[in-house]
Amino acid sequence: MRRLLVAGSLAYDRIMVFPGRFEQHLLKDALHTINVCFSVTPPKEEFGGCGGNIAYTLALLGGSPVVLSTAGNDFARYEEHLKEEGVATTPIQVYGDVPTASFYVITDEGNNQIGAFSHGADAKPYTYDIDFNDVALAIVAPTGVEDMREFPVKFKESNIPYLFDPGQQTTSLSSDELRSAISGSRALLVNDYEFALVMEKTGWDEERIASETEILVVTLGGAGSRIRTRDDAFHIEAITATSVVDPTGAGDAYRAGFMRALADNLSPREAAQVGSAVAAYAVECYGTQNHRFTLDELKARYEDTYLSPFPM
Repeated sequence: MRRLLVAGSLAYDRIMVFPGRFEQHLLKDALHTINVCFSVTPPKEEFGGCGGNIAYTLALLGGSPVVLSTAGNDFARYEEHLKEEGVATTPIQVYGDVPTASFYVITDEGNNQIGAFSHGADAKPYTYDIDFNDVALAIVAPTGVEDMREFPVKFKESNIPYLFDPGQQTTSLSSDELRSAISGSRALLVNDYEFALVMEKTGWDEERIASETEILVVTLGGAGSRIRTRDDAFHIEAITATSVVDPTGAGDAYRAGFMRALADNLSPREAAQVGSAVAAYAVECYGTQNHRFTLDELKARYEDTYLSPFPM
């Protein structure tokens, strides 16, 4: 199929588990002077970053992902992993004077998370020329702020349809930058908390945002996702995971499924259902790039939940 461009971070994830609930140790009346320490399991290092996670799952779906990202002087083993999974790595820009980004995250027994991201090479701009030949669709996922400003501009100038996923960088982008990136996008993908931030920062209500992008996707975790187009609005049920091992990366898996389906010219409803089916596999595995499935397995899971033929 035609290529899928993935602009997003590459990072090493250091995942830790807290055998309790954060809420039991956070005092609502003292959050302005918070000073708390959680005793956690030893950190387990995994391949991660939004760009890497999305590209990994796109490869499982039979896509042709191309990662547009920056990495550091410790990238060699991550690059080998991506190559083995069928992800094109030649367009990745490697900086030799800094490490690859790192994401440190603690997950409690309620699947709530506290994270810290050290940008490393991710803070460096992506300066390679982009090959826009034979591209079906692109996504701008969380990465360095400068790149999140520039990629939507470049895609629009080259008439490349793109999905915009501001994610954790919603707070770092200015009101004008958010408005510019959303306007003219194929879809805006956010979770419910990020959506509230987007509305606050842009000054746009939901109706205005839905008029600026073709598809508004608000993910709701285990409650599914809410989709709004310029002509319709509906809710998509989540596919129940057999067990919730680690929620890290579930949103990226959803985005990969949604993107792959849109690239196949499926409807927003079908795309959201494919995204939900893919996300279920992600939460059943520790880490963000360890889940696996065949298209036949995905088909069966999709049809069992949505009682309609698998559209891919």
